[in-house]
Amino acid sequence: MIVVDTSVIASLWVPNDMEELAYQVLRKDPEWVAPLLWRSEFRNVLALYLRNKIIDFPTVLLSMQEAEQLMEQHGYEVNSTQVLQLVHNSGFSSYDCEFVALADDLKVRLVTFDKQICREFSGIAIHPEKFIA
Repeated sequence: MIVVDTSVIASLWVPNDMEELAYQVLRKDPEWVAPLLWRSEFRNVLALYLRNKIIDFPTVLLSMQEAEQLMEQHGYEVNSTQVLQLVHNSGFSSYDCEFVALADDLKVRLVTFDKQICREFSGIAIHPEKFIA
């Protein structure tokens, strides 16, 4: 089991140069979990791609459906005090800290493309390239 952030989840459905790495992460560990927040963040990513006419509306709907199937029963609530403590100590957004808090609670790795998070939380967060190595 690993926590994945929205950038990893989204990479499976939106055009980008990280798609193959995301699939390699999925092959290495197919049990992905995330804070419930991932859905809202992913919807926002899809909205951006839709507004910029990179993907069409039927593709957006299909992408959301497939992502929800992958993550079904794998969304978690996180402790607000823990998230806000991470925000206070790090300066990262509460959104980012939700993923860190969940990984910490579950005692698993957070796989993220965010290099700053990987540096700041090196004991928890890992870049997909290092995770699959």
